[in-house]
Amino acid sequence: MLIQQHVSNVERWGGVNLVIDRWLEQRHQLLLSFSALDDACDRDLTTFDRGLLDRFSEQLLDYLSLGHFTLYPILQQEAQEHGDGDALAAATQLLENLDPSTQMALAFESDFSDAHRCRENLAMLPAWLERIKRGMSERFTLENLLIARLHAVHAPTSEFVADLGQRLGESFQH
Repeated sequence: MLIQQHVSNVERWGGVNLVIDRWLEQRHQLLLSFSALDDACDRDLTTFDRGLLDRFSEQLLDYLSLGHFTLYPILQQEAQEHGDGDALAAATQLLENLDPSTQMALAFESDFSDAHRCRENLAMLPAWLERIKRGMSERFTLENLLIARLHAVHAPTSEFVADLGQRLGESFQH
């Protein structure tokens, strides 16, 4: 019975944990790209490497997409399977609160989407990066709450909750 329950838990939670791990790795790579881009802007915009901007924009959109189209629906499904109406209500509010940072990221990508727009908007890049830093920091906090509310409370072991808490403890610092 215990082995069968363990196998069932692995099947149920293993996929979610892998998505969370992949998503956290994307967050880490996004933070590294942000730091490289921010450092380049601090040095000199006249010798700016557009590749850094393109890499950051791509990673930002990939990160948002993985959250919106993969992770959040899985977490909502998990709460539904547990009949956790309170978690679903909290998720709805948290997801609505993510919209401003999503819209900001899409506007950023639009302003720097091609070489011409990048040249036109390059002087605004440092200000954009400050907005991105604040917006994504708020987003990470909301996402951490979302995972804690929708997944960690349903996770099979307290060790997972402690591990997740440690992994989510990162902040958007530069």
